[in-house]
Amino acid sequence: MPLIDILTIFPNMFSGILTESILKRAIRAGVVKIRLHNIRDYSGDKHHKVDDKPFGGGPGMVMKIEPIYDALQDILKNKKKGKARVILLSPQGRVLTQRLVKNLSKEKHIVLICGHYEGIDERVREYLATDEISIGDYILTGGELAAMVMIDSIVRLLPGALGDKNSIKSESFSKDTLEYPQYTRPANFLGMQVPQILLSGDHRAIDKWRQEQARKNTLIKRPDLIRKGRSEL
Repeated sequence: MPLIDILTIFPNMFSGILTESILKRAIRAGVVKIRLHNIRDYSGDKHHKVDDKPFGGGPGMVMKIEPIYDALQDILKNKKKGKARVILLSPQGRVLTQRLVKNLSKEKHIVLICGHYEGIDERVREYLATDEISIGDYILTGGELAAMVMIDSIVRLLPGALGDKNSIKSESFSKDTLEYPQYTRPANFLGMQVPQILLSGDHRAIDKWRQEQARKNTLIKRPDLIRKGRSEL
């Protein structure tokens, strides 16, 4: 069973996402194990302080390396060296893509480090993390929301997480294209009609239409995905 450990100073932020929908079912079914670790529990300070002023001056506070190091030591104490993927959530990291998510979904053990405050001691990045990943070119208050996005995107690819294992095959970004348009009943709602091809029962023609629509959607909305797919061939 894959294991995801989360290092955070706000573990209660995860109570909602881990107790609802697909993640809740995946955890209950034993598809994945997710553990929360409060970095403050590893602080040697009597007030459980995990930050300090930056060397050289500057605004804000910086997260200290010691409690993060001690937390990792505790988590990895029974693991062989190099067996865990330790990911620092950071706006400086490489951007999360579906291709990277697929890669991560094959890992047996992932550790997510959620930064906060003005930043995190650079030595965490240099010596403790194996990866540095961002969910986009914008700034969040901390790494918790980014960790939630990553967890959701990874777990849904694990065998047994989704009711229909084939449902992920046609999703956006699964083949460097966006998903084709989806419709359901009623076929006519206030004059807004479903394309007739989908009502024809001709599955070969429907598959062809869906492929054409997926490519059309991508060319109009995200042509960069087409270029990217070609460059990675």
